[in-house]
Amino acid sequence: MAAVYLQKKRKKRLEEGHPWVFQSEIERTEGDTAPGRIVSIHNHVGQYLASGYYNQASQIAVRVVSHEPLEAMDFDFFAQKFERCKAHRERFVPDARAYRLVYGEADFLPGLIVDKFEDVLVVQILTLGMEYAKEQLLEALIHVMKPTGVYERSDVSVRELEGLEQRTGSLYGDCPRYVTIRENGLLIEVDIEQGQKTGYFFDQRENRAALAPLMQGWGSRSGIELMDRLQDDGSTKRVPVNANGKEVTFPYWDGATVLECFSHTGSFTLHACRYGAKKVTCLDISEHAVETARHNVELNGYTDRVEFVVADAFDYLREQVKGLDQRTERAQADVRKVDTSQPLTGKGRTWDVVILDPPAFAKSRGAVEGACRGYKDINLHGMKLVNEGGYLVTASCSYHMKPELFLETVHAAATDAGKLLRLVEFRAAGKDHPRILGVDEGNYLKFAIFEVRSKR
Repeated sequence: MAAVYLQKKRKKRLEEGHPWVFQSEIERTEGDTAPGRIVSIHNHVGQYLASGYYNQASQIAVRVVSHEPLEAMDFDFFAQKFERCKAHRERFVPDARAYRLVYGEADFLPGLIVDKFEDVLVVQILTLGMEYAKEQLLEALIHVMKPTGVYERSDVSVRELEGLEQRTGSLYGDCPRYVTIRENGLLIEVDIEQGQKTGYFFDQRENRAALAPLMQGWGSRSGIELMDRLQDDGSTKRVPVNANGKEVTFPYWDGATVLECFSHTGSFTLHACRYGAKKVTCLDISEHAVETARHNVELNGYTDRVEFVVADAFDYLREQVKGLDQRTERAQADVRKVDTSQPLTGKGRTWDVVILDPPAFAKSRGAVEGACRGYKDINLHGMKLVNEGGYLVTASCSYHMKPELFLETVHAAATDAGKLLRLVEFRAAGKDHPRILGVDEGNYLKFAIFEVRSKR
């Protein structure tokens, strides 16, 4: 059995549950430590710690797959792992037919991602060890899950750090490019060939559902109240009535106005509509993403309540704030001198709920400072566009942006914007994205809901 022995003075991360061994932690190796081979891991006095697959060419030399002696990652090994993955998802997302089935290290299968889209599986292989075991894992995956098709999306640059080429294509059965899934009662079409990552982001499932309490209860701001009205048959019925005493027939009169930035497939827009939003502005810089969102909105019958904008979110938010500032200044014309020669623009809109779900701004430790500026900028402008007492829904998927730093950055934005934020909810990734304590890399997603009020 090939073995690696660790240095005496290393940090005891492995004993604390972390599944990685770095090259710099290895004192020596024994036996045939060929790339991709299973090795036993020992401390400096020879005590067995775990087993994992080896890759001398990677900075992460060994990735742990078992805390018991293991000779090889064969069919039985993978079948047992996949059964456990399936059982976890069936327990915690019991009604779902689409979810993350395998989440790498958190499912004790480092370097492997598997997403389930109805009866089609999308596999992402990130490491040399998993690449060498591809045939065995595919056989076990088909045996356990019985899919109609398995598609590979190993088109990620991290493979190059392992000495692997990027690769995509069908591995088994019938793999249609588009698969329609259900999430929280909504229909969503997923592009498994060209969509981001594996085609869809399951990690925000529960977070998207958290929008529900924010979407209704806004009618009174427009002067609409529920009143008893006499009906033709002599009975009374409680109906919405506007300030002029006229009955309101629009069914979503009590719904929120919502802005979703960085919409991608429009998943937050769909949930906002499902939970009763009156009007949603769905924005993304990508025309393809907006078209995807438009299709999903049509699929669910929400077209009449959604407007689509193709724009850079940073520019769009700034333009709206600038227009809002112009209007605020113009309103002061009766008490101080104001230049009213310039016509007002159509900018300056505000919303009851603003949702910011940007891509990762910090993909390395060195990018954190710039990421903080980016997160502060979008949150500062975003919260300025929230109606008084409305809500800012904001997220970060940058692992290097720690939760405390994220909250500090949003707080700094609030201070500069003259806003008071009340934290209503703070969440992480969903239940199909479990996290092992001691593995900080798994704590990447931050999701917060803030009530926004002005200081002045």
